[in-house]
Amino acid sequence: MTSPYRYLEGIATADVAFEAWGPTPEDVFLAAADATLNTMVEEIGTVAPREHREISIAADALDLLLLELLQELVYHKDAERLLLRVRDLRIEETGSGYRLQAEAIGETIDPGRHALLADVKAVTLHRLVVEKTTDGWHAIVVLDV
Repeated sequence: MTSPYRYLEGIATADVAFEAWGPTPEDVFLAAADATLNTMVEEIGTVAPREHREISIAADALDLLLLELLQELVYHKDAERLLLRVRDLRIEETGSGYRLQAEAIGETIDPGRHALLADVKAVTLHRLVVEKTTDGWHAIVVLDV
C-alpha cells in the first residue's frame, strides 16, 4: 500500500516539503500528520501507542487549521519528547472558520527504538495550501528542519 503523501524536492533547501492527498479533508490531515512524523522518525510503525493526547484547535481557514495541527505535533515533540500519530480526527465548519478534534497516540522518543531523522522545528506558511481538487483534497506543507 502506498502512502497518501510524497516528499517534494527543490522547493526549499533547509526545509522538507511534502504533499498529501485523500478523498476528504480529514484524510489529508491524517496523511500530513503521518508525513510530519515520518520526517522525524524513519519508521512511524515503531511508535507505540503508550501515551494519549486530545487535540482541539480552531482556525479561520483549512490551511491554517492544518498548520495548527502539525504545530501541535511539533510542540509535543519539543515540550514532552513525544512522537505522536493522529487518529479519530474530525473537522467541522463553524460560523467563523473550522474546528478540529482529534486523538493523538504515541510514546516518548527512544533513540534505541526510533531511528531519528530530521528535527522538525516548525511548520511554515511558505507554499502552505489545502484545496479541493477533482480527485478529492490536496495539501502542500513545508517544514522547517
